[in-house]
Amino acid sequence: MRHEDRPALTKGFDLYWKGLEVTTGAQREHRYDRLTQQALERGYALAPLQVYLDFFRYGCPPHGGLGAGLARLLMVMLDRPSIREVTLVSRPPTD
Repeated sequence: MRHEDRPALTKGFDLYWKGLEVTTGAQREHRYDRLTQQALERGYALAPLQVYLDFFRYGCPPHGGLGAGLARLLMVMLDRPSIREVTLVSRPPTD
C-alpha cells in the first residue's frame, strides 16, 4: 500500500537484527480502484487478474501481515555463522 501523501513510498517494513533481515511486512492495498489503477500503470491486462480483483471489489477489509523467518531468528540469537546450523533438515546446494 502506498502512502497517500508520498506515493513513491510504501507502507512496508523490514526488521534487521545484527545486520540480517529477520522479518518483513506491510499493510496491503485493499481498495479495488487503487489496485486496478496500479495494475494499469504497470501495463497489466485486467482480465487475467479479475478473479483476484473481484475479492477486493466485493469488500476486503484493511489488512496487513508479516513473515518471520524462524531459522534466521535462531541463527542470530545463537550467533551461528550459517542457517544450516539451526535448521532441522538442512538442504545444502550440493544435495
